[in-house]
Amino acid sequence: MSSTLQDPAWNNSTVLKGDVLTEVPALKQQIDGDIVIAGSFQLVHELIEHDLVDELRLKIFPVVLGAGARLFGQASDTKPLRLAGTQTLEGGIAYLTYQAVRNA
Repeated sequence: MSSTLQDPAWNNSTVLKGDVLTEVPALKQQIDGDIVIAGSFQLVHELIEHDLVDELRLKIFPVVLGAGARLFGQASDTKPLRLAGTQTLEGGIAYLTYQAVRNA
């Protein structure tokens, strides 16, 4: 997903042309499969805020950097998640899957 590219060169890409809160639910209805967002904290924050995220897949690297942006930022209320899976990847990377809990 991108909101800035005009014509992405890679396969299975979608450029959001309008309001995220309108475009993403429509895209979820059209696509059979997962919608993956890699590295767009701004978009992820907005989708979480408006309950448009069904699942989070997080890779946690065993390195402390000491600074950086918060993953979840500010939210208007609590967004409960349920741990759905864990894996340990090469290099000690923790791969965690969380599912959104609706109406909790």
